[in-house]
Amino acid sequence: MLFKRFIRNITWPAGISLLILLLLYLSALFAPFVSPYDFKEQSRKYPNAPPANIHISPLSEWGKGFFYVHPVKMADVYKRRYEEDKNRKVYIDIITDEGRLFGLSEKEERLFIFGSDTLGRDLFSRTIHGGRVSLTVGILGVLISYSLGLIIGSISGYFGGLADNIIMRLAEVFMSVPSFFLLLALAVVIPSNVSSAMTFLLIVVIMSFIGWAGFARVIRGMVISERERDYVMAAKALGASHRRILFKHVIPSTFNYTIISATLSIPGFILGESALSLLGLGIQEPDASWGNLLASSQNVQNLINYPWILIPGIFIFLTIMSYNFLGDYMRDIMSPRDSGGVE
Repeated sequence: MLFKRFIRNITWPAGISLLILLLLYLSALFAPFVSPYDFKEQSRKYPNAPPANIHISPLSEWGKGFFYVHPVKMADVYKRRYEEDKNRKVYIDIITDEGRLFGLSEKEERLFIFGSDTLGRDLFSRTIHGGRVSLTVGILGVLISYSLGLIIGSISGYFGGLADNIIMRLAEVFMSVPSFFLLLALAVVIPSNVSSAMTFLLIVVIMSFIGWAGFARVIRGMVISERERDYVMAAKALGASHRRILFKHVIPSTFNYTIISATLSIPGFILGESALSLLGLGIQEPDASWGNLLASSQNVQNLINYPWILIPGIFIFLTIMSYNFLGDYMRDIMSPRDSGGVE
């Protein structure tokens, strides 16, 4: 019922946002197939190469390829200036022999759709692989922190008394500490010699550990109101256990708010991971995340000379805005009377 209403009444901002997120997650899931090169592969002949100029082939040349580029070579080593060889065409193959979505027909040449970094690594491939970290950390972080907040807040609100006082005082302690500075302090504790996979897991756990308290307080208030309703009293009168009442009746009644709040909170986790990686406390080179791909943009000279290094930031922006538009739409369809949204 809710899914049908979601699809039937979807607005164009929410529809575009859903499409963008779907494309981003699919590209991250199939990153080895979508990216033309290994994201760690270095091409020292092409440091800081600009994004490729892709041309549409004339109809008569479609047998060779629908698109082509002119190969580039470095014209000035010191200024990192490149020139195209207008006399040559290198066609772009769709589904290459290496099992990738696309690539150049001449393997000795390089196709840099988003340009390359200082070491000559393909920025497009690194951005696609970086999405695996940045997009996953939001989903996992919300799942962990909101599961904790939902269970702890429900227990606190349902039973009340001493348990409620202890849990809420603990939550207030967490809420009183500036979350980003606590995140920085905890991230420094991560040993520098651990693998990126372990760093990723620790970042998720740290961010989840910080984010549960505020949500738990809201859930507590909702459960306090819900536990006095007639259906809860009737369940108690029929001899239902506290566990059954809590997990079968009270907690599901908060799902509308939980789903909306979780959707709107995912961007916060993505930004948190990106900020940590940008500062060098998250995912480390040569592994990629959208945050550490932006690290070189902190140098103003790099930003002026190679503006394409900001492209991972565009992916962060698109993801954040898409989740916000989608969350607003979900709030409208799940509480239409309160928000004046669609019916």
